[in-house]
Amino acid sequence: MRVFTASLYVVGLICLFGTHTVSAKNMYKWVDEHGNIYFSDQVPPEHIGYRRESLNQKGRVLEVTQAKEQEAQERQLQALRKAQEKIIAAQESHDKVLLSTFRNLEDMQAAQENSLKNLEIQKSVIESNLKRLENQLKAQQKQAAAHERDGKKLPQRLLDGIQSTQAQIRLTQTEIDKQSEKIQQAKAAAAADVERYKLLTQSDAGASAANANTAQDKASELGLFRCGSEAQCAKAWAIAHDFINKHASTGTDVDTDKLIMSRPPVQDNDLSLSITRIDGGKGKQQLFLDIRCRESLLGAELCASQKVRDIRSAFRPYIESALASD
Repeated sequence: MRVFTASLYVVGLICLFGTHTVSAKNMYKWVDEHGNIYFSDQVPPEHIGYRRESLNQKGRVLEVTQAKEQEAQERQLQALRKAQEKIIAAQESHDKVLLSTFRNLEDMQAAQENSLKNLEIQKSVIESNLKRLENQLKAQQKQAAAHERDGKKLPQRLLDGIQSTQAQIRLTQTEIDKQSEKIQQAKAAAAADVERYKLLTQSDAGASAANANTAQDKASELGLFRCGSEAQCAKAWAIAHDFINKHASTGTDVDTDKLIMSRPPVQDNDLSLSITRIDGGKGKQQLFLDIRCRESLLGAELCASQKVRDIRSAFRPYIESALASD
């Protein structure tokens, strides 16, 4: 194996590419973490993780192999991009449902009230079952106490019944807790839908909800900045860093030319932001803002809050304002 460092760069190229006795193998060029440049027809195992260029006999670059860390980031980016594209599609689909289902805001709020009322009724039924089980347990325990006062051995059937009732009470209490959480999530989702519907149906000209095309344009632009050119996108990407630093409560995790992402949320009040460059078609790019909260009830409420909606809706104006003042 022939390895040449940068100090022998010129001589190496002459020896490797300038004679007719050179092997027909392609050569590789790479740089280690210390800035040393290497040329060789083979890559040592300890250098296999570095970014390297494959050169032909004339010294031209045929192929570039990214470093393992870059490859891992690219895979992470691809996964995130697919997930965010699904988020965009799901949001647009949800917007269509909102606009086609409700004639006005009053209709939506009436439907939400009925839905919440049904959830409350279901909770009341479960609470009634819990009350019945608690009364049943009291009666069983009263029987057991009577046996003990009489000095009699407790029947196994009564013991089994008490244990069974206690287990049912625990399960029923768990169902009540789940139903309570479901109601809180439904309230948060209803509030988010109301704000979303207001956004979709508002316009300076006072257009109605029937104007779905205008509403859909607004829906797709929420948290999304469409670049007018490659140069504009590069400037917008630099501005996006400032937006992340301003609004994310967690430090930076990934920062590449295609993905800026802060660390995952740890606390219930943490906000993690990520911005990706996504192909918008026809050679255009767009920057997509995603906001993540902790996977908890409080985290879900935070992501459905006005604070998060304000951050998302401020993204595009923030970019546009900074570009205009540049």
